[in-house]
Parts: sequence; structure tokens; C-alpha cells
Amino acid sequence: MRRFLLFALPLALVQAQPTRTATIMSEGTRMAAEIYTPADLAADAKLPCILMAHGWGGTAQALRRDAAVLAKSGYFVAAFDYRGWGNSESRVYLTEPAPKERTGGKFTAEVAEVREVVDPIDFGIDWLNAIHWIAGEPQCDGTRIGLWGSSLSGGLVVWAAARDARVKAIHSQVGSMDSRFVTANDNERAKTYEESTARARGSAGYPPPRAKVIGNLIGAPIRSKFAIYAPVEDAHLAGQCAMQFVIAENEELFDNRDHAVKAHERARGPKRLISIPGIKHYGIYFEAREQAQKLAIEWFDLHLKK
Repeated sequence: MRRFLLFALPLALVQAQPTRTATIMSEGTRMAAEIYTPADLAADAKLPCILMAHGWGGTAQALRRDAAVLAKSGYFVAAFDYRGWGNSESRVYLTEPAPKERTGGKFTAEVAEVREVVDPIDFGIDWLNAIHWIAGEPQCDGTRIGLWGSSLSGGLVVWAAARDARVKAIHSQVGSMDSRFVTANDNERAKTYEESTARARGSAGYPPPRAKVIGNLIGAPIRSKFAIYAPVEDAHLAGQCAMQFVIAENEELFDNRDHAVKAHERARGPKRLISIPGIKHYGIYFEAREQAQKLAIEWFDLHLKK
């Protein structure tokens, strides 16, 4: 079985423009978000809302066509970049020990940024903070929150729904639901532990931005975080959430039976599993894109517009 996880939508397909931009705070770091609303939205309207984020190596800009279609269908939509990706600021760490003398809890220091690395646990925290943010939007009905995810983010929406009961529906397409391949055998396990120990002891830092470690995917994985990330194990924890899983019949990057199919089996709330015939993983962004959009709208309409 090939163990590639995946990124988001190709930038070449970007067309739609957001209504406005916004800032989401995640653990003290500013994340950039693009907001999409229906053209005739009244100032006092309260809409069902949908959060979107990219997968491995993507950006919020690559979600514009899909976000615009959802907004046109009557949703308040926010697509955001994870910390260290796209237009978002990065997490930072001190390059030297903090000075002993501080004033009001503040001090001056040199920092380095952690940028364009793939950390699914950090991404998950960003999803949770984005949910907190959208629940406070005046035009968002916080009782009708949906999540849209694709590939790596197709698993993250399951992870987030299992941890925030305000999420009422998710659409997960070609979702990667289990990253424990980094400890699946002796060689992978040794590599993961060696990397993690070196970083914990300060003899290794974070990977450089946009490093390509797995195939052509942009962004090196933080293996210690991948070792503990498996949303397929969490699907049963989100009984309040209606879960739709859309898979590619000829998925070539992982075995659907270990990912969306298993998550669907374990989900306890309303659920649906749809296999799009004849396509591979990336087909969801090309020949099957409109079909996937229609499936997402149909599912969100059913569970967020009742």
C-alpha cells in the first residue's frame, strides 16, 4: 500500500474572489482567512456556516472556486491557512535561552519561524480555533456549523468534529484518516524516533520551508505528530455530527478501506459513503470536481438548513 497523504486544490484552477478577508487567532498566531457570502446577504442575516482548509502543501487561495460555490448556495464560508502556510503568520521559537531579566512578562529576543511544515496536530488545533472564531461571527449561526475538508484536511475535519460538539456536519473528500505509517515497521519507527529525539534534545531543528520529503508534496512531515494522529479512531466520538465521506474508486495514494471506509463504519451519527467511479485521487479536483461540489451542497443543505 502506498502511504502518500495529499495536498489541496491546484492553484491553476483558482477563479473566484473572496468577499473580504479576516484574521483568526490560533495559539497567539494570526491566521489568514478568506470570507465568502451570498451576494444578496442582509446585514442582520444569520446563515449556516462552513469552514474550509487545505491539505498537505495547499493554501486557502486554492479553495476559492469551491468556497464561492458554497456561498452562492446560501452559506457563510471561511477558508483559512494554517499557521505557517499561505498568508498566515508562523509559529516562532527562541534561537537562544530567554534572558533572566524581564519586564511585565516581556523581553526582547531573536526568534526563528516554523514555516511550511506538515504537523497534523497543530493543524487540528488551528481547526478548533477557527471553529471558535466562526462561532463569534455576527452573520454566522453558531448552531449550524459545517466543515469541508479534502485529502489530509478530509481527516482533520473528522478530528475536529470529534472534539467540538458545535460541528453539526462535515464533508470529507478523498480523506486521509490515519498517519501512523511512520511507526508501521521497524525502519519507519526507528526513523521517527531518531528524528523526534534529536529535536527534543536540541540537536536538530525544524525542516526547512517547502521541503519535499514524500514524493512531490510540499512540506516535510513532523513525524512525531504523525505517529499520534489517526482520526479514523475518532469518528465514533462525534455522534452529533452528520458525516459524508466521498472517495475515489481508484484511489492510488492509500487504501480506502483503512481510511474513509473504516471511519464511515465507526461513525455513529447520520452518515453517507459515496465512491465516485473511475477516478483516482486527484480526479476530485478535475473531472469530478463539480460532482463533489454538488454532493457537498446536498449534504450541508440536508443537515444545516433543516
